This record gives sequence, structure tokens and C-alpha cells, in this order.
Amino acid sequence: MNPSAHEALRLFRSIYAAVRQHLQKVERRCGASGAQVWALAMVARQPGIRVTELASAMAIHPSTASNLLAKAERSGLIRRERSARDQRVVQLYLTEAGQAVLAKAPEPVAGLLPDALGRLPDEVLGRLSNDLQALANTMAVEVETVNEPFSEL
Repeated sequence: MNPSAHEALRLFRSIYAAVRQHLQKVERRCGASGAQVWALAMVARQPGIRVTELASAMAIHPSTASNLLAKAERSGLIRRERSARDQRVVQLYLTEAGQAVLAKAPEPVAGLLPDALGRLPDEVLGRLSNDLQALANTMAVEVETVNEPFSEL
């Protein structure tokens, strides 16, 4: 393995380990997955958010968001309400239990990787995306098929 490949592998391992440690910390403190905590934080910031809006904000497929929210609802962390203006629209709200879970969550509540990516300048993100796409192409990875948060993989 050439030195550049060795260094890239070392960096990937470090990033993966940091993400995994953060997710484990979230689960230990909150009793909920990192993805659930991120979803709770999004609902807390935007009470009444719709499932499709939440999925878009989390960069996941709407069906993945629905499954994630179904678990949170069964756990009593969120509630769904039909909009008074349009009964077809379902809005999401935190319950007291959801607020309690969120209050225990370590920062960043969105997760280590989404938070770090959100703080990078656009030109760095553009280069990173292009370089990761080149790596995915070399590995013959179908990028579009992975629409789940790290904690759900």
C-alpha cells in the first residue's frame, strides 16, 4: 500500500471510530439511537415539521424517516397530529418523554459527522464529495442505495 493510501485508511478509521464512540455515548446516555436523537432535535427546533421535511433535513429516504419515527412514537418520544388546515398533513411534536431524552443528549445532537460536515466551507465540501464519489466508483458502491443514518447501519 502506498503512503497516501495508508494515510487515507488511517484517517477513515479515526473518523469511523469517533463516530461510533459518539453514537455509543448517545445510546448510553439517552437510551435512544443517534438517529432518533437527531430526529428529536429536528422536531424540537421545528415543532410541526412533516416527515418529508425531516427526511430531507437528515438526508435520508422518507420511508427510513417514517420507520425511525414509528419507533420513536412507540417509545412515546414523539406524537403525530393531523394539521387543522389540511387533514392530509401530519405534523410531528415532541412529548415530555422526548424532551427528557433530548435533554440528556451529548452535543452535537445531529451527530459528529453531520455536524463537522456542516461546518466545512462549501469549496472543501465540493472537493470532498468529488473525492468520495471517485472512491465509491472505484469500489463499485451504489451510493443512492444507502439512505440510512449511521446509527441505523
